[in-house]
Amino acid sequence: MKLIKVADYNEMSRIAADYVIERIHRNPQIKLGMPTGDTPRGLYRELIADHEKNGTSFKEVQTFNLDEYIGLSGQDPQSYRYYMDIFLFDHIDIDKKNTHLPKGDAEDAFAEAEAYEKLIQDSGNVDLQILGMGGNGHIGFNEPGTPFDSMAHVVELTLATRNANAKFFGSLESVPKRAITMGIATIMGSKEILMLVSGAGKSEAVSRLLEGPIEEAFPASVLRMHPHATIIADKAALSLCSTQFEKAKS
Repeated sequence: MKLIKVADYNEMSRIAADYVIERIHRNPQIKLGMPTGDTPRGLYRELIADHEKNGTSFKEVQTFNLDEYIGLSGQDPQSYRYYMDIFLFDHIDIDKKNTHLPKGDAEDAFAEAEAYEKLIQDSGNVDLQILGMGGNGHIGFNEPGTPFDSMAHVVELTLATRNANAKFFGSLESVPKRAITMGIATIMGSKEILMLVSGAGKSEAVSRLLEGPIEEAFPASVLRMHPHATIIADKAALSLCSTQFEKAKS
C-alpha cells in the first residue's frame, strides 16, 4: 500500500485528479469505480476544470458507482445517480450509456444486485476504483462484519451510517434503510484502488486502517492486501498515525 501525504482537502483533490487524469490519458477506455458523498466533490470539481481547460475527454470512459439507495429512482435528488449527474457527468463529455449504477427503484433489489455484479464482471472488472472511507471503516456500504468475499449485495444500513447521511436528506427518518453496494470482493477485484481521506474526523479510522489488524470488523483494512492500493490523506487525517509508520510508508 502506498501512502501520499498532503496538506489539506484541496491538495488531496488536486493530487487525486492528476492521478485519475493520467490514467485516462494512458487508457482512454478506462473503467472507473466512482464514490459519492462529501469527499470526492473536490476531485470531481478538478476533473471538470481540467476537462474545460485542457480538453481531457471522457467519451470512451466507463464508470461503475459503488452503490445506490434502495427505493430511490435516478431522478430523485437524493439518489446517487442524480448526485453523479449534478457533480460530474453533466459537465463532461461522457456518454451516459457508459455510466453505471445499481437501479435503486428496481422491482427486485436482490436480482438487481446480482445483475450489477454480472455487469461489472462481464466488463472485465474496474481498472481504477476510487474510494472514500466511513468512520467505522466502511467502504461503499460494506459495514463492519461484511465478509471479505462478498460480491454486490443488498445491505441494511447501520444507524451510524444513516446518521452520517442524514444531512443530505434533512432528517434521519428520510434516509433509506437499505442500499445496493459493490461487495468487498468486487472492490478488491479492481486492478487499482485509490482511497481519499481528509480531516481530523477520520483520523481514528485512518490510524486503524494503516496500523490495526486486517479484519472484517474494519472493512477498509482489506485494502492492505491489494497489490496496487494508494491512499491520499491529509495531515489532519494522519494526525494519530505513528511517526514510524509515516517514515516507513510515505
